[in-house]
Amino acid sequence: MRKTTFTFILLILLVSCSNDNVLSNPEVIDEQTSQETNRPNILLIIADDFGLDACPNYDIGTIKPSIPNIEGLISNGIKFNNFWTNPVCSPTRASILTGKYGFRTDVLDVNDELSITEISIQEYISTNLKNEYSNAVIGKWHLSNNINHPNDLGVDYYAGSLSGGLTSYWDWKLVENGIRTTVNEYNTTKFTDLAINWVSQQTKPWFLWLAYNAPHTPFHLPPAELHSQGNLPNNETSIEANPLPYYLASVEAMDYEIGRLLNSLNTEEKENTIIVFIGDNGTPNEVVQEYNSKRAKGSLFKGGINVPLIVSGKGVYRIGDEDDSLINSTDLYATIANIAGVDINKINDSQNFSHLFSLSANHKRDFLYSEINNDITIRNSTHKYILKEDGTEYLYDLSSNPMEEKNLLHQNNLPLSDSNNTIKNELIERIAELKK
Repeated sequence: MRKTTFTFILLILLVSCSNDNVLSNPEVIDEQTSQETNRPNILLIIADDFGLDACPNYDIGTIKPSIPNIEGLISNGIKFNNFWTNPVCSPTRASILTGKYGFRTDVLDVNDELSITEISIQEYISTNLKNEYSNAVIGKWHLSNNINHPNDLGVDYYAGSLSGGLTSYWDWKLVENGIRTTVNEYNTTKFTDLAINWVSQQTKPWFLWLAYNAPHTPFHLPPAELHSQGNLPNNETSIEANPLPYYLASVEAMDYEIGRLLNSLNTEEKENTIIVFIGDNGTPNEVVQEYNSKRAKGSLFKGGINVPLIVSGKGVYRIGDEDDSLINSTDLYATIANIAGVDINKINDSQNFSHLFSLSANHKRDFLYSEINNDITIRNSTHKYILKEDGTEYLYDLSSNPMEEKNLLHQNNLPLSDSNNTIKNELIERIAELKK
């Protein structure tokens, strides 16, 4: 009896000491509370046809829009310099949604349809975290014309435009969870209204994918109060004659509306939200700066696939910093899942890069890959290789030729140096390994 009593008292003392250790270490409590009840909200914003040349704080392009809200994200977060997407809309969106390269999903060009058998990032998070997150996609879809396609892929709430482009920013079709209506409100503003309304209704952590049509064609003039491009004539002839200010006005209107969305969050909600901003592909040839117009949107050259990536907000400790790590659009899948709380570093063709939000250590990805139809490109830290369907090849030393002006394979029929030839073969072998 005495032995039993002594054992019971000893157990109480051990439990008490254990609790004292936890109580004396508030960081333990904070970490546990954060993991259990305070998961971050995740806001992914996609600008349509928005290349480096159109974004302030990137050193390509000379005429920049006034976008203080996006610049605020840069100054309060990280700007990534080597982020690759696909050169057109649908493949990029599919790569983010699935974490897979297009040759695995058969989404290789505009209007290709993504199979509903794929496991979307929304479904992946919901399954692994037992529906702890609410999710929505608001805006451009461009992965099927099936009115129920977003919901079939695990999107809880979808409201936006299914098509690749609008015929008018002022007269367009809105699909909201399988119901189609006509809207006569400026598209960028309406998407923002929908986003603000959805966020305001959430009672648990949320993941919002906000995909603006802006600044994609047609470059229809936004309301005057949303931009600083002056009193532009509002007709198609003027737009066609000088499209750049209209494009910039569209970007500025998008930035204004992003600011309105962020300002709609209360202080606590804003402090608990991480924001990821990207362009889905390069700037269109009508308004591209510095790049050759044939090396803009739609091409595998820098102007078509190297686009802005900005991360700011909750959990981002590198403030006003920039990073040269190689990041693929597929990587957003594992990264967003990891931010939400899924313990995953690699899945499909996706690699988590969230460790870069607090560390400037080298990212583990050693190559980038992109494609359109049967044209493919790959790069490592220094060199880029392009192979077109007709057999045309390009090889660039990006360390000395970042704008891809000098094709090492067409230098007066001179043979490649041994080192460049070795790198070319390594890149080709990497493509072969991917496609096994």
